[in-house]
Amino acid sequence: MVPEFAQFDRRHYPMVTAREGYEAWAPTYEETVGVGGGLLDVALLQRITSVDWAALRRVADLGCGSGRTAAWLRTHGDVPIDGVDAAPAMLEQARARGFHELLVVADVRHTGLQSAAYDLVTCVLVDEHLPELAPLYAEARRLLQPTGTFVIVGIHPFFQMAAGMPTHFETPGVGPVAIETHLHLPSEHVAAAVAAGFGARELHEALVDDSVLAHKPNWAEYRDIPFSYAWIWSVS
Repeated sequence: MVPEFAQFDRRHYPMVTAREGYEAWAPTYEETVGVGGGLLDVALLQRITSVDWAALRRVADLGCGSGRTAAWLRTHGDVPIDGVDAAPAMLEQARARGFHELLVVADVRHTGLQSAAYDLVTCVLVDEHLPELAPLYAEARRLLQPTGTFVIVGIHPFFQMAAGMPTHFETPGVGPVAIETHLHLPSEHVAAAVAAGFGARELHEALVDDSVLAHKPNWAEYRDIPFSYAWIWSVS
């Protein structure tokens, strides 16, 4: 049984849906998530060794947000990237960056993108907003070619449990607002991946260390606790 995040929540901020939250967060999202050169996401993408980024033929970027993942991918090759996100305001930022060939307002679990059309599917900083993982993994598998790879990057459940901190942003005149947050243990990822037809290739976990504390000094009490992860799955 997967525990609910609510039992660990220490902040008790007012909470909104993912679409509402990212629509409101869009103007300041980059300055928040981009701290430390991308400690939450880009730093983990750089540790992946089993993906030949330069050889990719087409990528589906699920929960593409402001285009952070696409921007990183384009530093490794001129690959066509199709992006999906539930928040139109985030897609406008991605569109302004110009790294996607196609941008669609859609749920990451039901993208409407073409089946078996991609050799890489990415999903970065999204899964904590989904109540269940199985539909996400099933959609990633539907989109992938038989030799494809699924890269999922997210907030580590151990950090969620230790810090009791939901995904949140600051709203002028209101204060912190939380976005719907769910807890997914590694066992749930494995069960969803296996059911969808994936096998694990890599798992990376970023710890709260000196390099992180240089940008997040208020995280000192969480030293040596993993705060984000990157899991790489191949079609089995």
